[in-house]
Amino acid sequence: MPFLTHGSYRIRYELDGPATAPAYVLVNGLTQYSELWSAYRDALIARGFRVATFDLLGQGASDKPTLFINQDDHVLALHRLIEMLGEGSVFLSGISFGGLIALRYAIEHGRRLSGLVPMSCFAELSPQLLLIGNALRTGLILGGTGYLQDLLLPMNLSDEWLKPLLDKLDGFKRQGWLVNDLYALQNLMESFLDFQPLTPQLASIAVPTMILNGEFDFLTPRALHDTLRVEIPNSALVIIPGAYHAFTLEKGALTADLLARFADDVLAGRWQGNKAVWIAPEDPSGELTPFPAGYDHLRAIPVQRTPA
Repeated sequence: MPFLTHGSYRIRYELDGPATAPAYVLVNGLTQYSELWSAYRDALIARGFRVATFDLLGQGASDKPTLFINQDDHVLALHRLIEMLGEGSVFLSGISFGGLIALRYAIEHGRRLSGLVPMSCFAELSPQLLLIGNALRTGLILGGTGYLQDLLLPMNLSDEWLKPLLDKLDGFKRQGWLVNDLYALQNLMESFLDFQPLTPQLASIAVPTMILNGEFDFLTPRALHDTLRVEIPNSALVIIPGAYHAFTLEKGALTADLLARFADDVLAGRWQGNKAVWIAPEDPSGELTPFPAGYDHLRAIPVQRTPA
């Protein structure tokens, strides 16, 4: 299990794939751990990429500071990991809190990146998100990791994904207990709530940017993603049909395909952000389609009813 160092801390990471290939760096959400990217690692390596994943400070096998974890430390640890990749092309993607860290990295070190993919992300801590974050932190303190998972699972995932899991939910949750420490998660949530708006700095992100948002994302709804689309010059917003906040778990094959396609387009000079809004296909074999003209893209995707 390899580690890199950031100050006095050790950061667990994984790096796989050909050393000369363009790299994808994937950043965890707040309560995740790097093993959750294993299917992405396999899919992206099969498409010709090198893949780097890591546990944020306070997660998984990385060091767990006993007190507050500064967001700056997450960005610096990410910078240290990307430095290890050498001079080749680097694509950076992160989900939720990991997307926030990816945005901050792109603002501070964007010239090192070939492309950026923030997913289920935000640049402003809206009143709803602030109140939800405070409520989740209180739930974690009073009820522990299991209670936090009970709150997050129905917020993050669809009925279709949850239904077959219900009779084995305890085993699924137990893996999270084993990997992530209760007090470390509290520290991570405090670093999430210690948030400074990024919107005034988004225009400095010059790299191609594909913003991914689940159609029914409750935690970070469409308006938060639209701020990224409007403010990042070379960007496009792609809406994942029928998806919720944690679509990287629920729609892994589709999301990995979108990541690979985006990087291929950028490397081939085909990417055109144009602040466009697109709808992703239902499966990896489909094509993206423009959001229908004349409809409000801040609402759900308009779908015609099938005749009975």
